[in-house]
Amino acid sequence: GMLRDGLWDPGFDVHMGTFAEKCNAEVGITREEQDAFAVRSYRRAVAAQKSGASAREIAAVEVPPARKGGEIVMVERDEEPGNLREDKVPTLRAAFDKGGSVTAANASKLSDGAAALVLVSEEYAAANGVRPIAVIRGCADAEQAPDKFTTAPALAIPRALARAGVKMEDVDLFEVNEAFACVAIANARRLGIDEEKLNVLGGAVAMGHPLGCSGARIVVTLLNALKETGGRIGVAAICNGGGGASAIVVELVE
Repeated sequence: GMLRDGLWDPGFDVHMGTFAEKCNAEVGITREEQDAFAVRSYRRAVAAQKSGASAREIAAVEVPPARKGGEIVMVERDEEPGNLREDKVPTLRAAFDKGGSVTAANASKLSDGAAALVLVSEEYAAANGVRPIAVIRGCADAEQAPDKFTTAPALAIPRALARAGVKMEDVDLFEVNEAFACVAIANARRLGIDEEKLNVLGGAVAMGHPLGCSGARIVVTLLNALKETGGRIGVAAICNGGGGASAIVVELVE
C-alpha cells in the first residue's frame, strides 16, 4: 500500500527512485558523491545523538511487549543512525536501475514516525501569554514536471525567501529533506548552499523518511539546529511526488 500510494508515480508508472537516477544524470551527480553525502548524514545524526543535540526534539515512546510477560521498550532516539556499516556503502547494488547509482545506503530509509507542531497566530500568542519558539517569515510552493520533483525545492526556496524578505546569504541553516542523497546535493548545488549549513544534524538518509511526517520533522530539526548553533534564520524545504515542493522560512525568537 505505501509503495503504490506514496512511492510510485502513477503517470510514468515507475518508482520515485527512477527519477532520482534521472536527477543524477541531469545534474551530474556521481555514485561517490551520493555515498559520501550518505555517510556524512549518518555521522552527523550519530554525533547529534551522542552530544544530546537531538534529544530535545524527540518525545520518548513506550512500546508494549510483543509477548505476554515481556518488557516495555522505551524508544528515546531514532534507531537507524547507528546501523550504518561504512565499509559496505560502496559495495551495495543499485536499487532502481541496474546501471544506476542510487542504493539502499544513499536513499532515505522506509520508517515509521510521527511529528507534531503547534501553530498559533500572533494575536493568540499575545492574548494568551504564549512565547513562540519561532515565527514564520514566509513560505511557498513550486512545481514542475513529475519526473523532476527532485529539484523542485530549488524553485520553492527562492520564492519563500522573496516572500519573507530574506536574502540567501542571511540564512543561517537549511534543511532539505533527503528523500535521496541526490535531492539534497542537487538543490544545494543549484542554489549555492554551503554543505556546512545543510542538514547539520543529519537527515532522512540516516533517520528515515516516514511519509506524511517528514515535513514537520525537518522543521522541528531545523529549529533545534538553530538553537544548537546559535543561528537565527532557517529554511526548510521538501519535495513531493508529482513534481512539487514546499519551502518555509523561520526565524528563531527564543
